[in-house]
Amino acid sequence: MVSLGYFEVLLTFIFFIILYFFGDNNGLPRNWPVLGMLPSMLRHVNRVHEMCTEILGRTGGTFLLKGPWFANMDMLSTVDLANVHHVMSSNFPNFPKGPEFLKMFDVLGDGIFNSDADLWKNQRKLARVLINHHRFYRFLVKTSRGKVEAGLIPVLNHVSKQGLIVDLQDLFQRFTFDTTCILITSYDPGCLSIEFPDVPFAKAMDDAEEALLMRHVVPETVWRIQSWLGIGHEKKLSEAWKTLDRVINNYVSMKKEEISKKAELKEGEEEEAVDLLTSYLIEDDTFNLKRDDKFLRDTVLNLMLAGRDTTSSALTWFIWLVSQHPTIEEKIREELKSVITEGETEKWRLFEAKELSKLVYLHAALCESLRLYPPVPIQHKEPTQVDTLPTGHRVHPKMKILFSLYAMGRMEFVWGEDCLEFKPERWISDRGTIKHEPSYKFFAFNAGPRTCLGKEVAFTQMKAVSAAIIHNYNVRVVEGHPVVPNASIILYMKHGLKVRVANRWI
Repeated sequence: MVSLGYFEVLLTFIFFIILYFFGDNNGLPRNWPVLGMLPSMLRHVNRVHEMCTEILGRTGGTFLLKGPWFANMDMLSTVDLANVHHVMSSNFPNFPKGPEFLKMFDVLGDGIFNSDADLWKNQRKLARVLINHHRFYRFLVKTSRGKVEAGLIPVLNHVSKQGLIVDLQDLFQRFTFDTTCILITSYDPGCLSIEFPDVPFAKAMDDAEEALLMRHVVPETVWRIQSWLGIGHEKKLSEAWKTLDRVINNYVSMKKEEISKKAELKEGEEEEAVDLLTSYLIEDDTFNLKRDDKFLRDTVLNLMLAGRDTTSSALTWFIWLVSQHPTIEEKIREELKSVITEGETEKWRLFEAKELSKLVYLHAALCESLRLYPPVPIQHKEPTQVDTLPTGHRVHPKMKILFSLYAMGRMEFVWGEDCLEFKPERWISDRGTIKHEPSYKFFAFNAGPRTCLGKEVAFTQMKAVSAAIIHNYNVRVVEGHPVVPNASIILYMKHGLKVRVANRWI
């Protein structure tokens, strides 16, 4: 079979002569007859986030990217705060996910990320009830602490003692994959261990995400043909889809059997639910949702995508940034000491959730990392009706509106002249509390009615992991290791994060 690598080479070769001799236009994509700006998009697909930053910086924050005449690929890319607020909040009903989004992200089914209207509203209401329930929070704290202590720490101690190089990005992906599986289904896949086992489900999620990004930069006709021929990323997506379905359906079947057996053993006595799948199965049907196997499959996959990828990406970039800024690292350590009993500050320890909730500087540093390296670096919307944005740009139903969260964190007109600096202090008020930034400016957890329900879940896990690492270990990136973003719908490091880890208390 032909791989997508060969397919991309073929496409690139078609445009090579044009690109070589003419290139872009003063740093901006050249608008060619018929082809539009597609040649530039293909040329820069491997550095799409940097390209968005450069273009939006040159154009004042809004740029119309013209697609091929035949493909309905025109995209208005914007990081203008008034535009973002208009689309995400003030005129929210005119900018649903829409049928085009559903086609592009079809692997997610009718889950909360893809759905609109009443289906989305009812799913969100139910998810909010379950995620905000005190019994789930207790399970979250217990699971996060347990996986840090029994999963993450043994691996870190092993590589530290042996003097090994470890890929922290891979380690964090394994951590969040295990914890997310436990939180959603109660089943621990055992991905995080010294043996570093291969987990087909995790690889399937990676392959699916790469394919979804490619659907953003090539015409629908192209990826439809790839799907029909069974080649390239579409072939990977098809195979990944089968793996995702198989594993999730197995989880659902096991959970139903488990609940049935518990019901028999308890003779009708209600069992307290902790994981989300159990809650979805036993919760009263008050939200008019048909909770059949398809609904459960779509829900589990959507929650898995949200929980595994975003948190592991955030942790990877955060630990890297802290390792590059010794002064900030020391400030975090001093703050961690402030919640430790006197006389115990120079010893190995883990931190309780109540202790971590008091740490303003750690929270600020995490926010600052998310500003610069948002786990979901791009989002797009489509209007149902013709509309005029606050900047005066007209949009219509066949046009996508693209938000580059990655670029937004690097715009001077949004964050000031020091926007490229890693500066936790920008998040701390004169009173020593965390400053509130509107969601349309700090976009890492989405904005408006679709603001992320798992924000506190993410912060709870990130604080548990980062405090354990920063207090107990010295992390140093391997000399010469390249750190650059990948090209995916999740902002990972292209080459991982290769580091050496040393235990501070040995």
